[in-house]
Amino acid sequence: MLVGYGRVSSERQSLDIQHEALAQAGCEKVFSEKMSGRSTNEREQLAMALDFVRDGDTLVCTRLDRLARSVGDLHRIIERLTEKKVAFRCLNQSGVDTDTSTGRLMLSILGAVAAFENDIRRERQLEGIEKAKAAGKYRGRPVSIDPAKVKALKETGMGAAEIAKAMNIGRASVYRALAA
Repeated sequence: MLVGYGRVSSERQSLDIQHEALAQAGCEKVFSEKMSGRSTNEREQLAMALDFVRDGDTLVCTRLDRLARSVGDLHRIIERLTEKKVAFRCLNQSGVDTDTSTGRLMLSILGAVAAFENDIRRERQLEGIEKAKAAGKYRGRPVSIDPAKVKALKETGMGAAEIAKAMNIGRASVYRALAA
């Protein structure tokens, strides 16, 4: 069975193009989410897709960066798929699959390039922030989480996961607010 996975980074972006490509590729089941790709943590649909696939299935995505942004995350995902005897294929980067040794090599190379590009982007962003700070123009992101509300919910007996869901924030943000 071909199982698709699609991801965009923000709520404003559309998954339509990825859904169409995955359907055209013959994916019978598609998992998708609107979530940052910086880490595989808290990506529920990815976790569900990895749990869903079985021996002989193929996990399909449109581009490698939709699956993982770091080489470490990519290798962990591929290792998990390999353990389950599940193949991997990337539609827009032909030759990226786990069926052949050349495909596995291409997967590693493209994963390293994606991680490199991410690092370069992050460095440019930090340089821009430092320049803006020096010019007195950088104020940082506005506070979007009220720590008092998080603490109040905690005092009612709610757990971190429940608070995160109620406030539409990540669990890590809940823990940071409680520690503040």
